[in-house]
Amino acid sequence: RMEEWIHLKGIVDNTPEQKQETVRKEMDNFYKLYAKWRSGISDDLVWGNIRPLPETMLQGYSSLRKVDSDDKGCISKQLNKLVVLKLNGGLGTGMGLGTVGPKSLIRVRDNATFLDVTLNQIENLNEKYGVSVPLVLMNSINTDDETRSALKKYKGITGSNVDVLCYMQSYYPRIDRETLLPCVKDYNNIDTNEGWYPPGHGDLYESLYNSGLLEKLISAGKEVLFISNIDNLGATVDLNILNHIMRANSKSQFIAEVTNKTRADVKGGTLIDYNGQAKLLEYAQVPPEHVDDFKCVKTFKIFNTNNLWISLEAIKDRVEKGILDRDIIENHKTLDDGRNVIQLETAVGAAIKNFPGAFAINVPRSRFLPVKQTSDLLLVMSNLYHLEEGVIKMSPLRQFPVTPLVKLGTEFKRIQHFLKRFQTIPDLLELDHLTVTGDVYFGRNVSLRGTVIIVANHGERIDIPANSLLENKIVSGNLRILDH
Repeated sequence: RMEEWIHLKGIVDNTPEQKQETVRKEMDNFYKLYAKWRSGISDDLVWGNIRPLPETMLQGYSSLRKVDSDDKGCISKQLNKLVVLKLNGGLGTGMGLGTVGPKSLIRVRDNATFLDVTLNQIENLNEKYGVSVPLVLMNSINTDDETRSALKKYKGITGSNVDVLCYMQSYYPRIDRETLLPCVKDYNNIDTNEGWYPPGHGDLYESLYNSGLLEKLISAGKEVLFISNIDNLGATVDLNILNHIMRANSKSQFIAEVTNKTRADVKGGTLIDYNGQAKLLEYAQVPPEHVDDFKCVKTFKIFNTNNLWISLEAIKDRVEKGILDRDIIENHKTLDDGRNVIQLETAVGAAIKNFPGAFAINVPRSRFLPVKQTSDLLLVMSNLYHLEEGVIKMSPLRQFPVTPLVKLGTEFKRIQHFLKRFQTIPDLLELDHLTVTGDVYFGRNVSLRGTVIIVANHGERIDIPANSLLENKIVSGNLRILDH
């Protein structure tokens, strides 16, 4: 369409000359997505064609060949071909931080941030095996400056052995819902202009290629990229999976980690067999009449952890050939100035269908420990977990390996309010289920066991006294015990 092409060309032409080449590449990638969307090529599913992943596409973790921990030579050789990439574009909006700062700089355990934990993991790995596994951070316009500033404290630290590389994902123009044209006319002030947005983590492939990092990593002898969300504290380098993808007889170019669904994961994306091909199905793609089917744990037994292992050469090949097709997620928003807009987004895992022979590994739940809300933060800050060589592990004192179900009310949503309501984090070792709503505060050294429900009605306040033990209890009404 000539009108659309002229509009996008105008965005490039109105950009300062030193930025035009970068903007041209991004607009080329945007136009492919935009043209597919405008052409009416549908990503809608025929629900009847959906099947569970067959055994040829889904492998149990226990079936993987176990790495000989004493064979450090082989392990080191494989690790030296690995790159760890963390998706670091998100803000802490789920914990009430709004647009203030990267989520990766929130303190989650022993005064360490997500970024600290990640770096500590790789430092320990590099030191233990005498290797050089680099860390790549895919930042967004919202996180890039503060992340780079935070990384300065690691430079020059004695013993720091991690090469940290940053690049910024693309920024695409939002689409006006009335004209169906981009909302912007130039690339200026993208950090403050509401007309621009980061198009989801599915942009990883092209933005990594355009940054020049992909070629740099391949030239350095790197072969495998391990991708995960930086807020998934369970997503550590797994030597058994790395060994599987690195074996000489392995033809795996793309491996996705999945795990068994629980009631807490009913909206999590899942992998399906669609017309004989592995495909990512996200909640946003499900027709309204099939939402209940999608949430059924008996029908969709696994969900996508967003831990991915992909061949770097295969990524380069797909990008250069222009054959990285991903389903479009259409996201409708209203801007502060009242404009109704559309964002076209993609998911990194949706690229699985472009890699013949791709499959999933059903991994232990311990490899999925995301911190999306303060209820998750409560768990990882508690004695349920401990840090060991940078890896957060469940305490061996926990009798059941299942994570407790925690639901905290809106009073706990903002992280600063959450922290004020706990004098110390309670003992959760024997907790099964916790629900807290209303104006509730916890004293020091509180222990919660079994199922505990605490409800403070409107206008009332509950203070759980220091050294309290609540086991299979419901606390309601108004309770306040003060020191004197």
